[in-house]
Amino acid sequence: MLWLRIAVVGAVILGSAYLAPRASLHQVILLAGALFGVGGLLALIGFPSLGLLALVVCCLIVPFSIGTGTESPINAGVLCLIFLVGLWVLDMAWRPEARLRFSRPIPPLLALAGVATLSFALGIQPEAPFAQTAPLRAQLGGLAIFWLTAAAFLLAAHQIRDLRWLEGLTWLFVALGATYVAGQFVGTLGGLTNRVFQTGADSLFFIWLVALSFSQAAFNRRLGLPWRVLLAGVVLATLYQGFFRNRDWNSGWVPPLVSIFAILWFATPRRALPLTVLGGAVALMKLSTITGYLHTSKEYDILTRTAAWDTLISVIKINPVLGLGPANYYWYTPLFSILGYNVKFNSHNNYMDLILQTGFVGLICFIWLALEIGWLGIRLRGRVAPGFGQAYVYGALGGLVGMLASGMMGDWFLPFVYNIGLTGFRASVLGWVFLGGLLVIERLTRAVPVSGGSRSGVQASG
Repeated sequence: MLWLRIAVVGAVILGSAYLAPRASLHQVILLAGALFGVGGLLALIGFPSLGLLALVVCCLIVPFSIGTGTESPINAGVLCLIFLVGLWVLDMAWRPEARLRFSRPIPPLLALAGVATLSFALGIQPEAPFAQTAPLRAQLGGLAIFWLTAAAFLLAAHQIRDLRWLEGLTWLFVALGATYVAGQFVGTLGGLTNRVFQTGADSLFFIWLVALSFSQAAFNRRLGLPWRVLLAGVVLATLYQGFFRNRDWNSGWVPPLVSIFAILWFATPRRALPLTVLGGAVALMKLSTITGYLHTSKEYDILTRTAAWDTLISVIKINPVLGLGPANYYWYTPLFSILGYNVKFNSHNNYMDLILQTGFVGLICFIWLALEIGWLGIRLRGRVAPGFGQAYVYGALGGLVGMLASGMMGDWFLPFVYNIGLTGFRASVLGWVFLGGLLVIERLTRAVPVSGGSRSGVQASG
């Protein structure tokens, strides 16, 4: 867009000449802010991958949010994503070559968003006697989570132009995540990080921090040994914090641990097998301790969750095909008793949420999507040269499995508007961005010819 750059430069020169002898200090500050905003916009137009770096910062650090009258205020991460998607849509409208590129995970992704939209349209009116639907703003918020998730996945897949940008995005997230974890062990630093970071008590944050750090430490042999040791320390510190200091919160350490075992199985099955057997043996040795711990500390949690799922089966029967629409089932639950009470509650389970909101059709679309992403990662393992790219593929596969495991413990990867909501979207959206990175690697491996039966040369400097 050369004409836009010329127009901006011309406007700045003419504006400066006019305002120099006339402007007040307040006007100068406003002008400086406007120029900074225009400069940022031009930078994003020229280097769209910068927007994804900004998205990481907005999701993890920027505290800004706008109340919506529901439990889910619109935060800086959501606003940044909407802005970036708007720029991308304008770019596709302006440049036909910037069109949507085909990849096998895209059809089920769009199908899931489409089913959510259809469920939203059908769910505006109650589907049972004496039932109430959620306020329209809550329904729109629930629908937005589906579409914004799809948008984040597609944005990463199309706006990251080469592996260097994907590497920068990964290291930025890992560096910020490592800083947060370090703050949990260093009191002075913790006082700062606990105020600055906007997410931390979120399963997806820890899953992707562990998955990406572990895969790079274990399999990126182009990375210097001190950096690999440091990454291993981040993994150990994160798991220690989750298991020993916050064991009650299973979502903080079980899914990240699952992601590590998944990475090992995808990358080196021969080594994964004995480690899995060893882990299983240790688990059996500790079974009595774990059983006693669950009985004393988790009995109420298990009781309420199983009672909720039993009750929600009756809610599912109202419309098992397309569900009740985004956010609505929360308002249907008082029609059915749970432990003798008629109250509103949510499932604390992503798969149950999917069925209740979008029916079994939506669940099938999600399973299709997860299988396509997983199969893409499996295919890419042998097409990427050793280094950052190959380790990233392993990390993305482990992150995917960890995400799927987390869905049994809460609405982590598709936050439910009346539970984790848009606040939890700060972390969940980053998981989908990193999964979109697999499509970047797929595109780059197609662009680089493979000669002599060797692997593709797609790799980064690290």
